[in-house]
Amino acid sequence: MKMTNEQKYRLLEQVEPQELEQLRELVSQCHWRERYHIQPSIGLLNDPNGFAYYNGQYHLFYQWFPLGTDHGMKYWYHLKSNDLVNWEDCGIGLKPGDWFDSHGAYSGSGLEHDGKLYLMYTGNTRDEQWQRHPYQCLAVMNAADEVSKLEQPVIGGVPEGYTDHYRDPKMWKDGDTFYCVIGAQRQELTGTAVIYSSPDLRNWNWVGELQTELPSFGYMWECPDYFEQNGQAVLLFCPQGIEPDGERYRNIYQSGYMVGKPLALPDLHFEHGAFHELDHGFDFYAPQTAEGRNGRRVLVGWMGLPDIDYPTDNQGWAHALTLPRELELRSDGILLQRPVPELALRRGQHHDLRDVLTADAGSRQYGGFAGTAYELLCTFGYLDAVGQQAVFRLELRASEHERTVLLYNAASRMLTLDRTESGQPLAEAYGTTRSVLLEQQLHQLHIFVDVSSIEVFVNDGEAVLTSRIFPQPDSEDIVFSVQAGQVELYAEKWEYPAE
Repeated sequence: MKMTNEQKYRLLEQVEPQELEQLRELVSQCHWRERYHIQPSIGLLNDPNGFAYYNGQYHLFYQWFPLGTDHGMKYWYHLKSNDLVNWEDCGIGLKPGDWFDSHGAYSGSGLEHDGKLYLMYTGNTRDEQWQRHPYQCLAVMNAADEVSKLEQPVIGGVPEGYTDHYRDPKMWKDGDTFYCVIGAQRQELTGTAVIYSSPDLRNWNWVGELQTELPSFGYMWECPDYFEQNGQAVLLFCPQGIEPDGERYRNIYQSGYMVGKPLALPDLHFEHGAFHELDHGFDFYAPQTAEGRNGRRVLVGWMGLPDIDYPTDNQGWAHALTLPRELELRSDGILLQRPVPELALRRGQHHDLRDVLTADAGSRQYGGFAGTAYELLCTFGYLDAVGQQAVFRLELRASEHERTVLLYNAASRMLTLDRTESGQPLAEAYGTTRSVLLEQQLHQLHIFVDVSSIEVFVNDGEAVLTSRIFPQPDSEDIVFSVQAGQVELYAEKWEYPAE
C-alpha cells in the first residue's frame, strides 16, 4: 500500500523505532542484496551527491529515503574511502527539515576550499497547495566530517522564464571564481542548464543560460556536470523526454555528454559536438564526477532509473550505485570509461582458461567459472577471415530457465545485452535488449557481476552497459559458445569480494 504524502515526508525522528526495525527485517530476507556495490541498508537510494576528494579521502554521498522505495523525504547519506573500494559508513551527512529544505535535501555537489568541503544542494519545499519551491542551499563540512548548513539559501528562488524544475547544482572553480551549473526547465517546457558565479561560494550571482546547439532537447535537464580535460570541456547531463532513435535513447530517461571548447565565462556560448550516451545498458542515471587523487576524473552513477518499478520494491529497499569509473577524454571527443584500477583490491580466488571456440563444439563450461559475485575479464582473437563471420555468445547467471546474455556479431560489430530471461522481469515496456555498435571488433569484455547487477566494460572503455538483473540464487553458470566462425578465448575470473 502506497504511503500518503504525510507519511513519506516524515523526518526520522518522527518514525516509531518498530517501523524501522520491520523494514530492516524485511530487507534482511531479500536474496537480491548486492555483495560489493554500494546499496542502502533500508529504503531507497538514488543520485550520487557531493562526490569529492577532500582531506586525503574520497567522500561520496547519496540520496536516501529511508522509509521505503517510493520517493519521499530525502537525506544525504555519507560514505568515505581511501581507495574507492572500501567505504566507511559515516551515517547521515545532510538532514532536511529546515524551512528551505522542509521536504528533502535534493541533489548537489561538493567542492574543497580552504580546508573544508562545501556542499551545495537543492532544498525541496512544498506549500499548502503542494506546489514546489526549490532553493539552492549550502552546507559546510570540516575535517572531522561535521556538517553545518547555512541558515539561508544561497540562491533564493527561480528566475523569470523557468519553472520550479530547477535543481542539482554542480560546482567548480576557474581561477579565483567559483561557478555552478544547474539543471532547469524553461517556461515553454524544454530542458536547459543555467550558470551562476561566486567569489566565495556563499554569494552567488546569475550569469545566464548556457547557450548550446540543443534548444529543444527533452523537457528537463537533470544532474548537469561540467569539467575540462586535455584542453577540452565535457558537459554531462540527463535529458528527460527524448524519443527513442534506433538503438539509442531506449530507456525511460537518458544520461549522456557533449564535448566542446572550454567555456570562457561569462561568455555563455558552448561550442560542442554531438550528444553521446554514457551507458548503453538498462539502468544508469544521474552520474556525478570528481577530480580525484593525482588529478584524475572519476565517475559514479545511480544504478537505477526514476519512475520504474524494481523487483526489490516490495522488499524494503531499492537501487545501488555503480562502481567508480576512471574517465579519459580522447582527442576525438569520445569519453572512455574504465573501472578504477583499485578494484583489483577486491579480487579473491583466481581462475583462468584458454580455448578455441567453434560452432561444432557447442556450449562450453569450465571449472571455476560460475558464481553470483565476481569479476570476469575476457580477451578474444578471431581465427577466420579477420573474424567477419564470428558470432560469440556469453551467458551469465545462467541456469536451465534463466540467463543474462551478451551476444556479439562480428559482421555488424554489434554487441547486444539481452535480459529477456534474466529472472524477475522489470521495465519490459522499454524492451529487454540493449545494443551498441562498436568502433572496432570486440577484443575485450571486462565484466563485474554482482548478486543483482551487471556492469560490462567493452574494449578498454569504449562502451559500457550497466543493468540490474534479478535471477534466482541458483542461477550461477557461465556459458561460452560461438554460433558461427572460430573465436580464440582467454578468460580470467576472480571471486568477489576477497575473503
